[in-house]
Amino acid sequence: MQRLCFYIIGLLIITSCEDVIDVDVPNGEPRLVIDASFEIYLDETPVDALGGVRLTLSAPFFDDSVPTVSDATVFITNLSDNSVVNFVESLGESGFFIPEDPNVIPEFGIDYELTVIYNEETYKATTQLIPTVAIDNVEQGDGTLFDGDETEIIIFFTDDGNREDFYLFDFDFNLYLPSEDRFYQGESFNFSYFYEDMVGGEEVTIKILGIEERYFNYSNILIEQSEQDGGNPFQTPPAQIRGNIINTTNPDNYALGYFNLSEANRFQFIIEE
Repeated sequence: MQRLCFYIIGLLIITSCEDVIDVDVPNGEPRLVIDASFEIYLDETPVDALGGVRLTLSAPFFDDSVPTVSDATVFITNLSDNSVVNFVESLGESGFFIPEDPNVIPEFGIDYELTVIYNEETYKATTQLIPTVAIDNVEQGDGTLFDGDETEIIIFFTDDGNREDFYLFDFDFNLYLPSEDRFYQGESFNFSYFYEDMVGGEEVTIKILGIEERYFNYSNILIEQSEQDGGNPFQTPPAQIRGNIINTTNPDNYALGYFNLSEANRFQFIIEE
């Protein structure tokens, strides 16, 4: 049994300003941002499938609002039999597209192609459903970091030794951690994660998602840029990070974002007093 503790270190920078400096940030033309992420809970009865396709436009760096995209055609094709699942915009959320038939569940070993048609241009991405493992247990520890008031939780899981795995842990509250099994291949493994500002009795949902290596690298970059300061790293990134989506009409007008299908497992946990 191995144990690994991940430490989150905050750096406080104190500055004093005497002069006001105007910085000209190049914005460029807005690009389509496609966030197509799905979580498939095959271990649950009935099988639960969460996610959808969120369409936005990239905005200037200092803008607080992100424009959404509604006038688009969205569908996913099963390339093994050419069956198609069409998507419609959610009534409750502009720019968020959900499948017309939520009962269609992706299978392992099959290529699925996402198609988004917007402004007479076609964007495509292909991926497969990536497997994961179960969360064996979650326990609350008594460890702390530098402030002394953090809440430690310890996550236990067992890696599958028959393949190279990449995982994305979701700790609720837009907190994420990518991990690869290079150092715990096929082993039972646990590590600590520390929350700030938690109160006793609060319920959290912890997830482990199977992801491909390219999405693992993509997630790492997004999380580094977001600095996990309370914002969602899977919103429009401050830098233009290329995902797996290609504009087949005009390759130079590429989209940002990623198409991802993850098998997922979740564990609900209540913080102790």
